Amino acid sequence: MKPLGIQGAWTEEKKLFRDDRGSFHEWFRNDALHTATGREMDVRQANCAVSRKGVLRGIHFTESPPGQAKYVTCLRGSVVGAVVDIRVGSPTFGQWRTAELDDTNCAALYVSEGLGFGFMTVSDEATVIYLSSATYDPKREHGLDPLDPELGIQWPAGITPVVSDRDASAPSLARAGELGLLPVHSD
Repeated sequence: MKPLGIQGAWTEEKKLFRDDRGSFHEWFRNDALHTATGREMDVRQANCAVSRKGVLRGIHFTESPPGQAKYVTCLRGSVVGAVVDIRVGSPTFGQWRTAELDDTNCAALYVSEGLGFGFMTVSDEATVIYLSSATYDPKREHGLDPLDPELGIQWPAGITPVVSDRDASAPSLARAGELGLLPVHSD
């Protein structure tokens, strides 16, 4: 696992075993996550999203504490995942990093509690799965405008974003701060 440049976010390259039958890889191991990051993933829910080209899901986050960690990979197609540091007081507050996830590299992305996450589909269609450390609770779920110009996430060029009504009406990072929705950074 490699740090992504924001405390609490890592990418993991996978070792693929290929032969004439296809391929095999381990997509998640809690012991490997713990060894690399010092964190454990107490899986409470698993999700699957199938999206067409241009679909932009997020930036989503859950109230902290307790928050919700995610371990994300792309089974089919290709997406660009974005992690945003939304923790007030963090040295990287407001910064974002992206990672390519696809069915060729089979990389995974770990996003710890207190960070925002979203992704854009760049292939004709993509299937993304992720493990979550907390179950979905609509009262604790929040989002940021994934196209917030002040945040300035550089989504893939040449693709028209397809955004849900919920994500399109989500507040900017600044407005979410004014509303008291953002988690506070703690070491």
